Amino acid sequence: MNEVHTHELLTDDTGTVTVETEETITNDAPVRQESQKTFSDYGVAPAIAQSLADAGILNPFPIQSMTLGVALGGHDIIGQAKTGTGKTLGFGIPALQRAIPADHPDYAKLPAPGAPQALVVVPTRELAVQVSKDLQTASKRTTLRVEVIYGGRAYEPQIEALKRGVEVVVGTPGRLIDLHRQRHLNLKNVRMIVLDEADEMLDLGFLPDVETLMAAVPAVRQTLLFSATMPGPVVAMARRYMTQPTHIRASDPNDDSITKKDIRQVIYRAHQLDKDEVVARILQAEGRGRTIIFTKTKRTAAKLSEELIDRGFAAAALHGDLGQGAREQALRAFRHGKVDVLVATDVAARGIDVEDVTHVINFQCPEDEKAYLHRVGRTGRAGNKGTAVTFVDWEDVPRWTLINKALGLDVPEPVETYSSSPHLYADLDIPAGTKGRLPRNKRVLEGLAGEVVEDLGEPGKKPRRSSEGRGRGERRGESAGQHGSRRSPEGRGDAGHSTARRAQESTADDGAAIADAEVTEGAGKSGHGHGRADRQAHAEPSGEGRRRRRRPATEEASEAASTADSTEEPSRPARTRRKPADTSAERSAESTEQQGRRRPTSAAMAVNLADGGDGAPLDRGVAAARRRRSRTRRRDGEVVSRTEAE
Repeated sequence: MNEVHTHELLTDDTGTVTVETEETITNDAPVRQESQKTFSDYGVAPAIAQSLADAGILNPFPIQSMTLGVALGGHDIIGQAKTGTGKTLGFGIPALQRAIPADHPDYAKLPAPGAPQALVVVPTRELAVQVSKDLQTASKRTTLRVEVIYGGRAYEPQIEALKRGVEVVVGTPGRLIDLHRQRHLNLKNVRMIVLDEADEMLDLGFLPDVETLMAAVPAVRQTLLFSATMPGPVVAMARRYMTQPTHIRASDPNDDSITKKDIRQVIYRAHQLDKDEVVARILQAEGRGRTIIFTKTKRTAAKLSEELIDRGFAAAALHGDLGQGAREQALRAFRHGKVDVLVATDVAARGIDVEDVTHVINFQCPEDEKAYLHRVGRTGRAGNKGTAVTFVDWEDVPRWTLINKALGLDVPEPVETYSSSPHLYADLDIPAGTKGRLPRNKRVLEGLAGEVVEDLGEPGKKPRRSSEGRGRGERRGESAGQHGSRRSPEGRGDAGHSTARRAQESTADDGAAIADAEVTEGAGKSGHGHGRADRQAHAEPSGEGRRRRRRPATEEASEAASTADSTEEPSRPARTRRKPADTSAERSAESTEQQGRRRPTSAAMAVNLADGGDGAPLDRGVAAARRRRSRTRRRDGEVVSRTEAE
């Protein structure tokens, strides 16, 4: 029976009373019992009602029947009901029905045709995906476009979808604000905004972001707020942004507990080292379907899933360290039945709505009663039965005492339980003789590998460069193409070639100054013979060996000038070296032996040829003198040959 009150006090969970002029509707019928009326009886458009009928949804739940008439009339609503009672279609159908499709004559009259007309804000990515799928199911026979926007995916596909046009957007606060600030999400058309799971958004710290979005949409709008509980900040936000809201409470007179009575709740005090074995035996209980196991840490979730896979179960992990693609892969595999055990953390599993979840296992004790309600609410949804098993460690007994008192569960002292305890088998219908490993003849599911990972283009993650068919040398060649290689001329990049060109131009413009400096450096090291540069050039073939690092031209020129100054005086003509008669044959033999052992540098021969010589390497003093004369005292037509110098 429904009761309608024209004036009701809006009370939050702490007992604070706020005087509000509102209409409150309460329902004494069981919240999970379907109404005998169809959606069409509540004014739902035929196309939407037929879309729901195609999916096997014929009759609304009480929370839906109570919401549809008020929401379709354009009134603000505060909906309060336990999780799993069907709130999504309660606000989703009005959002779809009030939107104007692109083929409607009034579409062009909108302030910004193509911009979203309804905005649904949810706290988590997984819930956003679930809500968008429900709305797409309800709009299948219409031309309405529903788009889901959340973080962890690439921006570009979402921006392109907004450019093409969309009527309903479902998203998380962070990504919605980002796209709005980037001017990709236009909120001028928004006629309805829905805040789903408002209490969870408060717990996650999203209320400031929600208020930012509320301030960005037009002032004349319809606002729908749904929450399982009504904390003080949620009530304050409702007062600030809603106009005479209708407060709808769906309650079951036969269920006075905070949790749903269709969920069988079992609490055990388990030993840390025996938990894995206990879980493995619970997973072999009679009638066990899809199961969600909750942990407090990401490391525990990953470790437990690996342990269960090793024991033969089709399990997958869901936690914050996974990329969005891997998280969606795990959820798809769980929904499609390729894995039947999902090990998840609290934050990652918020808002997961999967049908036929028969068991929930709290592998670690929840932090508080809110976390407990969230966890056990994943089973027993939409009128189904469920089982919730909670493990309480020795150190968590005080925490459990507070949870038990807050929720009135009447289990103050959990029973000490081991994997061999007889009451474990009796409580959960575990066949006698069950061990901790799944028999091979029952391992029939594909597992996580049966679901393909979708490439979502996650921001901040660069695709791994393929190294197939490429060795270490090719990678060095690629890097050399950017920075210049010392290994081979083929691997040298633009920087290497430009350096060689600059060296050649500098040599030509400066009268072979750099080449002369190399000769001077080599002569200074070996006396009369060729320098170290000549020996390196002879020992390492050109273009094959390691290229000697060249010093700046200014440094080499200054060294050449200082060498020339120490060899001769500026005011005197070049002095020639006289060879003693008794040692000429010995020097000639030594010179011949050195020339045969190492060839002269092209720079030394270039200097000699420029002065009219025969291309043979010059003595240090002669080379310095001719360079000095070439740079400071060159006269027109003056050429000093090798014979004249000697």
